[in-house]
Amino acid sequence: MLRALSALGGTAVIAALGSPPRARDPSARASGAQPGAPSTARIGPPDPQKAREIRAEFLHAWSGYRKYAWGHDEVLPVSGGYREFFSSRHSVGLSIVEALDTHYVMGLDDEVDRCLRWIRARLDFDLDTDFHVFEAIIRLVGGLLAGHLATGDRQLLALSVDLADRLLPAFTKSPTGMPYRQVNLRTGAVSGARVPLAEIGTNILELGVLSQLTGDPRYFRAAKGALAAVVGRRSSLDLVGTIMDVESGRWIDRSDIGPNPPADSFYEYLWGGWAMFGDRDCLRWFRMFNASLRKHLAERAGGLLWFKQVDFRTGTLLGRRQSCLAACVLSVGGDDALAADYHRSWTAVQDRYLVLPEEIEYSRLSVLTPRNALRPEYANAAFDLYRRTGDPYYRATAWRYFQYLKTYHRVPGGYTIVTDVTKRPMPKGDYCPSYVFAENFKWLYLTFADARRFDYNTGYLSTEAKVLRGLRGRVVPDTVTGKTAQDL
Repeated sequence: MLRALSALGGTAVIAALGSPPRARDPSARASGAQPGAPSTARIGPPDPQKAREIRAEFLHAWSGYRKYAWGHDEVLPVSGGYREFFSSRHSVGLSIVEALDTHYVMGLDDEVDRCLRWIRARLDFDLDTDFHVFEAIIRLVGGLLAGHLATGDRQLLALSVDLADRLLPAFTKSPTGMPYRQVNLRTGAVSGARVPLAEIGTNILELGVLSQLTGDPRYFRAAKGALAAVVGRRSSLDLVGTIMDVESGRWIDRSDIGPNPPADSFYEYLWGGWAMFGDRDCLRWFRMFNASLRKHLAERAGGLLWFKQVDFRTGTLLGRRQSCLAACVLSVGGDDALAADYHRSWTAVQDRYLVLPEEIEYSRLSVLTPRNALRPEYANAAFDLYRRTGDPYYRATAWRYFQYLKTYHRVPGGYTIVTDVTKRPMPKGDYCPSYVFAENFKWLYLTFADARRFDYNTGYLSTEAKVLRGLRGRVVPDTVTGKTAQDL
């Protein structure tokens, strides 16, 4: 059916896919339980001292942003400058949006209010400029939704709707339903037909939640249609390429790179479609690809688990590179043994270099790309595994990550990237990505804090660590329809 649907084009696929499924079990709705979510978190007692230290370091990074770059997208903490992320001509306060639910989870209500004041007064998406669709969805739409879920502020929801409506032409103008890479926020003009797998398929969490909150199924349908279009173009081995021409529907390359970027979060979001919305197609697709990656890509080198690159049509070996961004992909899906095995592989790399290099050749654990752009994926995996297993080993690995973060990335103006993890002392760059305020410190804080504003049993975070389910606290927000998300 999927291959037949893909031949119909994007509009037909989207129309056939419906909207986010309703929770059918009243008792599940009452308890907050969801398909695919951990039923009981197995965390141990909180460690308040470590949680306070993590929060203090987050505030150190945040103070640098406030001092040098307030209202701009990202801070340059060494020079005391700033840069814009989407367009050099326009700021959208990206770090402010990214930090919003982190402040909330950490109980930093003064900072929550400061961010809200800026967003209400300054954030406007009526911009005659091209935006990167994937980044805008996971960072801005997701950040505004998480902020709305945390605070109940209806303007945040309205802004997320406005931005999503401006991004939708990337999907609806595509003949395959797979989104173009760029869209002009004012005119709706699209560009960039050659799109990486992760950018095609990392949309269903944010757009699905938006459909739930608004009662408008267009967002969910667009995201699921893009996933279905990819699935319909898999090989007979149930493998996929890395770069797609979204106009012709043909793969540009022949390499299945597994959990590596730019494919990584495609697999995370297949699982997320099931865990968040109970979508059985997403569950079936996730299981199918999980089995094919195990069969054709998984191998051991030096006793450690890795994933090689193969020709997606034949399974022929193409390479043995591995990116540290892949570290968290296997921590979704509930296969704790496989995820633990892969976490041990990256722990071996961390033990050798102290800070993870961006990319290695895993047969010798040799470094291919020596920089580290404050990558959070290792801490993400440690949190996921600790929450599900309660094994203190994962707290220990997370704490070592934090200590190395503090030792090698900290500067007086906040936190910055490292340009070569193989050198001593490690040379630093001058850039703090906005995702640092969404991810690194949040994953660490949740690992040690037993945060009162986060439900460890039902909580679900996006690939950008936006809390899209499981926030507790000051207010339970209304939806624009007056219904709960589960009732839609």
